[in-house]
Amino acid sequence: MENDINNKFDEKIENLKKVLPKMRKGVNCCELTLTNILDVLGVDSYMFHNLAMPLAGGFGGYKAKNGWQGACGAVTGACAAIGVIMGGDKKMDDEQMAIAYLKASKYCTDFEEEFGSVVCSKLCGYDFSTPAGFTEYSKSGTWESKCNIFVIWAVDHVRKLTRKDLKRKW
Repeated sequence: MENDINNKFDEKIENLKKVLPKMRKGVNCCELTLTNILDVLGVDSYMFHNLAMPLAGGFGGYKAKNGWQGACGAVTGACAAIGVIMGGDKKMDDEQMAIAYLKASKYCTDFEEEFGSVVCSKLCGYDFSTPAGFTEYSKSGTWESKCNIFVIWAVDHVRKLTRKDLKRKW
């Protein structure tokens, strides 16, 4: 079973490397990270797509009055996927929840070490809290040159961080 799930992740990552840089519409790092991991697990529902889309605006595209800006969607989507992997088809107990928190925190630390930040606007260079910023990003080619790499890395890194959990529950 372990090789099967690893093979599925390998196939997914290779496919993402081909497909993601060419995407022009419907690009959402949170949704793409979460749903591609769930696809590997055999879990698919429009509800997950619907869940992930506003996370991107609520976190990555959000800018607080005091200047705080939200995390990249590849970070929020990956943290959500870690929760699904850790919980499996049951609600997590307190011990599992604590471990899931720690794995999500480790993921964020690793992402920041790899890319220099977890903040969406610092990673891509655009402020999604305004329509103009979103429009500029869409025209810039940043998805093709930069952001898709975050999603691919996220899918692979979630696998690495949850390897034992994947083996036990999936």
